[in-house]
Amino acid sequence: MSATSPDIPEARPSRLQALFTFLLRAVLPVYQRRWVLLPALTGVMMMAMLVGAVLAAPREVVEGDVQRLMYLHVPSATIGTYFSFLITAVASAIFLMSRDIRWDAVARAAATVGVLFTIFTLATGAIWGKPIWGVYWSWDARLTSTLVLLLIYTAYLLARSVAGPNDEQAARYTAIFALVGFLDIPLIHFSVDWWRTLHPQRIIFNTRPAVPNEMLFVLLVAFLAITFLMLWLIALRSDSEQLAQRTDRMRMYLDQRGNN
Repeated sequence: MSATSPDIPEARPSRLQALFTFLLRAVLPVYQRRWVLLPALTGVMMMAMLVGAVLAAPREVVEGDVQRLMYLHVPSATIGTYFSFLITAVASAIFLMSRDIRWDAVARAAATVGVLFTIFTLATGAIWGKPIWGVYWSWDARLTSTLVLLLIYTAYLLARSVAGPNDEQAARYTAIFALVGFLDIPLIHFSVDWWRTLHPQRIIFNTRPAVPNEMLFVLLVAFLAITFLMLWLIALRSDSEQLAQRTDRMRMYLDQRGNN
């Protein structure tokens, strides 16, 4: 008489695993076509943003035409700067947990793009500030903390560039530095609430934005344009950094073969 084994229920994937699988299947085809989609979307949206900012958006009564810099300044600060450094922080955290050096390349790529957008943010703010404040620069809490952010991630890139692209020890130290540096972004964002500053209060990211609908629509187009531009630049730089890593590994392999 043979004993029958009890039926063992098949393991079902958790909801988190199912969600991850769904997102992977949805995002992977888009990622594989990034060199087709991102340049086209960036070009179309950037052109729409420029046309909207110059022609479609109404002229601001008090500030005049210099106010049109808002369509470049605000998305560059929030999307270009904040989100680039957010990607740097997330990629650095993943690298510290996984020890996968490819995430270090993503972190460096995003930090490079974030530094560029931070410089652009400070430049457009200075151009706007001269006719409105009478000076290009003021040691305002928002401006000063943004300058500190620029110096933090410039130092991060300089420190990381000293070591080789596959130096895991240097990558670990700079990843921790990048995570600590990201703490400056909440300070920048809430500086207009915590201190008396020359910088205008938030008039867009409120429940009732204090700008006309025509300006909001152009600003939405600008946010999309800067988002696509940021993603395209990070993808370009990330692939370049990972190519440098593969080249460095190949060089080390050939050196070892040559020595043997």
